[in-house]
Amino acid sequence: MGVEQAFDDFQKIVNADKDHVDLARERRDIFKKAFKAEPDAAEVFGSGSLARSTQLDPVHDVDLVIVYQPADHPDWGKPGESAGDALEYTRGRVKYLLGATDGTVERLVRYTRWRNHAVKCWVDPPEAADAFTVDAMPALRQSDGTLLIPQAATEEWITVDPEYLIRAVADHQRDWEHFRPMVRVLKRWRHLVPTKVKSLVMEVLALQCIPRGGSRPEALRAFFTAAAIEVNWGVEDPAGHCGPIQDDLDIAVLRNALSGASEAATRACALAADGDADEAQRVWQEVFGADFPAPAKKVSPAVTGPALITSRPVRDAPQG
Repeated sequence: MGVEQAFDDFQKIVNADKDHVDLARERRDIFKKAFKAEPDAAEVFGSGSLARSTQLDPVHDVDLVIVYQPADHPDWGKPGESAGDALEYTRGRVKYLLGATDGTVERLVRYTRWRNHAVKCWVDPPEAADAFTVDAMPALRQSDGTLLIPQAATEEWITVDPEYLIRAVADHQRDWEHFRPMVRVLKRWRHLVPTKVKSLVMEVLALQCIPRGGSRPEALRAFFTAAAIEVNWGVEDPAGHCGPIQDDLDIAVLRNALSGASEAATRACALAADGDADEAQRVWQEVFGADFPAPAKKVSPAVTGPALITSRPVRDAPQG
């Protein structure tokens, strides 16, 4: 097995199960169908990692944006109670259209509760481990194409542009066919970092630091090297609206992890260039963990028994 084949096999482990992805899309599409028929809904589209095809297993939540007609909600978009009003209105429509007991379109949603920006809708029992949810976010389209969304915590509306990231990922993928798969690999790698790192942090760093060509090993080596520097300036919303993606990110810990991965990746690429694919795979295994396929390290057999007995020196002595 060569290094490229090892990456192929590792990708199969990293990628979300197709059945899980299909089910998540099916549930999201039920929401889309229900809300597209609403007379005050101008647009309905998916956002988040599923929309960008950068999701990991388990796929237990999807994001949906419902863009409403401003004329139907003239008070929305203004500071004050309208932020909570928009969320409560959306929650009511979810229950009416998709409530598990009496939904008019589909009986799907067991429980709803609005959070800061969106209504969280439980399809599975809320107490279940990894319960599947849909986050339905009300929004208003602005003249420049960005969105206004409610922020209940501060009773105001803020500007966001989730479509920017969708376009940026698709653009990078067009230039380099391995981009989305490598984003998934890096999202998995973050679990080896000894601090909390949001998956979106890795996705944005990938957009900034992964080259638009080359082999996967060389691209990852370049990523880890560049990201170890880039992270020092923080990781912010690439659309330029929402500031830092993770306020509590420990930059020093993440930087050290990226630097260590950079050194290992550089060593792995050098070994592969010298023709030592087995040892290169073992080094990549150090970077990505035991699930990365690599040959077992050869161990010299221990010498035991008679082989340990050494002969006595021969001496010229009289035999009497």
